Amino acid sequence: MTTTAPHPRPTKTPDAGHPARGPRLPVRILPLTPAMVLLLLFLAGPIAYCVYIAFTDLQLTGQAQESFVGFDNFTRAFGDEAFLNAVWLTLVFTVLSSLIGQNTLGLALAALMQRASKPVRTLTGGIVVTAWVLPEVVAGFLLYAFFRREGTLNAILDWLHLPSQNWLFTLPILAVSFANVWRGTAFSMLVYSAALNEIPKEITEAAEVDGAGGWRRMWHITLPMIRRSIGTNLMLNTLQTLSVFGLIWVMTRGGPGGRSQTLPLFMYEQAFQNSLIGYGTAVALLLLLVGSLFSLIYLRLLRTEV
Repeated sequence: MTTTAPHPRPTKTPDAGHPARGPRLPVRILPLTPAMVLLLLFLAGPIAYCVYIAFTDLQLTGQAQESFVGFDNFTRAFGDEAFLNAVWLTLVFTVLSSLIGQNTLGLALAALMQRASKPVRTLTGGIVVTAWVLPEVVAGFLLYAFFRREGTLNAILDWLHLPSQNWLFTLPILAVSFANVWRGTAFSMLVYSAALNEIPKEITEAAEVDGAGGWRRMWHITLPMIRRSIGTNLMLNTLQTLSVFGLIWVMTRGGPGGRSQTLPLFMYEQAFQNSLIGYGTAVALLLLLVGSLFSLIYLRLLRTEV
């Protein structure tokens, strides 16, 4: 009985037209090298240096060399009533102007503009976008002139025989929140306009035939279909609102008595007015942590199926 030896398996040789992955990897990375170097030099490097400064007692004046103090700056922050007040006002400012104001008004404008005529859409869009493209300092001066004691708002109230007041003194955080809504609603409007245009008309027409009213269509059809756009818009708006500085600085400078001093203004005061660079940088890292927590929450919601 004769047995035949099994045929040896053919060895795979790299095709001439498709070289092995190993030699191709450096070739693929090579075009990205300049961008990676720039990111490390101008992004990762400053961030790492800021993290180091947050653990030191670095000051702008009266100090020959900084020393490492560990978590003292962070401990000092959580024991500082002014810092806790800034955290509370930052949350109020973010919820009022971003989560409620810009998001809700932007969605309402986008929904109304879908049913409006072309001239109305052009006029409304132009007005809203103009407020958005204005520099932050210019927008701050405009809203300061609107809310000040001798400003436009009180002139309108006096003409209507209604009581007027110094809004920047009595309700400063509400005034700056309204200013941020006025300036930033255009972004939400553009995001939601694009999302609403992607909804198939057949679905809304079928809902109308079934007798669903406008609110039921909005709640059961529109909002579920644009939920990812809502999450993305909320995340971007929140991160932008947390870093608002120029608008509040021009209108109130954080006053009166710190009643509109959010974390960016508190950080600026400690770092550049009180010359406490280490303490101010620690506050900046805490603000970065707050923004990261908001981002994680929104990313979690985006992965959740409705």
